[in-house]
Amino acid sequence: MRLTILLCSVLMTAIAPAAYAQAASTQIIAGSNPSLPFSAAVKADGLIYVSGTIGAGPTVSGDIKKQTKDTLDSIAGVLTQAGSSMANAASVTVYLTKAEDFAAMNEVYATYFPKDPPARTTVVLTQPLAYPTGLVEIAMIAIPNGGERKVIHPAGWVKSPAPYSYGIQSGNTLFLAGLISRNGKDNLPVAGDLAAQTKVVMDNGAEILKAAGMGFGDVVSSRVWYNAESNQALNEVYRTYFEGSAPPVRAAVRAGLTGPDYLVEVTMIAVKDPSRTQIVPPNADGTPGRAGNVLSPAIQVGKRLYVAGMLGSTPANKGDAKAQTTEALARIERALTAAGYEWSNVVDALVYMPDMSKFQDMNAAYREVFKKNFPARATIGTGLGGDALVEIMFTAVK
Repeated sequence: MRLTILLCSVLMTAIAPAAYAQAASTQIIAGSNPSLPFSAAVKADGLIYVSGTIGAGPTVSGDIKKQTKDTLDSIAGVLTQAGSSMANAASVTVYLTKAEDFAAMNEVYATYFPKDPPARTTVVLTQPLAYPTGLVEIAMIAIPNGGERKVIHPAGWVKSPAPYSYGIQSGNTLFLAGLISRNGKDNLPVAGDLAAQTKVVMDNGAEILKAAGMGFGDVVSSRVWYNAESNQALNEVYRTYFEGSAPPVRAAVRAGLTGPDYLVEVTMIAVKDPSRTQIVPPNADGTPGRAGNVLSPAIQVGKRLYVAGMLGSTPANKGDAKAQTTEALARIERALTAAGYEWSNVVDALVYMPDMSKFQDMNAAYREVFKKNFPARATIGTGLGGDALVEIMFTAVK
């Protein structure tokens, strides 16, 4: 995720021994190459955000099992530096370049989580990783040693045969697994079109939220992956679950899923906190902004600010990834400012690109904003709509 051709050497090799403070409440865990525009991990507000890690190099052979092991070993080293361990993993996202590698990846992955595994999302990318030989990239959110970690399992649901939990709760924060169209009571797939599968997914989410004493009004962030030409039918169902409350921030992108008949996967984060507030930044000309019916531009809750995936495409910058990144960051900055945050408060980033050959163009604009004490980051190849070449999603803490 957070790698690029430059980036890749970062987390798959040794981790720099020093961790240094960005602010009183934030700790940066530096990677092996401090010139790269992301940190190995950032620790803030009771969570550790680990950058996307690729267990491959430019000349590494295509062995998914070895790459999965190398990737997870690198992450384990990062967590040690941050005062945590693999046993404290709360939410994991696995990005594969080939659907057929899922079983072999799973076999190795399971050995790292023999008990109470983290919530997990697994998707198949539409573009290669930053290293062309890379087959898997893994990002993680973990809990520091001593923090609360509770498995959430709805009553009457079978235990997942795959190595993931349906939900992991730490304090007032709940991480849900990537949900697909399955029946929780028997784990069997539920067939249907995109709208029907979205309803099954969201109903399953409701059960997990309920088991944690929460509801859709507590959801702050959502990442949607769909395997279809359009997400219109998905949106028509999705928005009904947030009527009566501000919807969470969201990014919805095209990607492959791990089963041929699955059309949608949704990953959510919920926070039980009465301070949850929708942030709607002004437009560039100062006129009032507007929230959509499927997402909020930003949600502030406690010390955290979740910012929706923002595009930067305009008629004037068509085909220019650097200009689109600059525009996306300008829009994000307005959201940060409206909530009283700054760039230095950003702790985690996810960058979506439909053409990874333009990674360095994106990175050039990104470096104009982030010059040191970088947030954790992932950059992944997925489908975006229209002429968009980049979409960026942030989490900030102050």
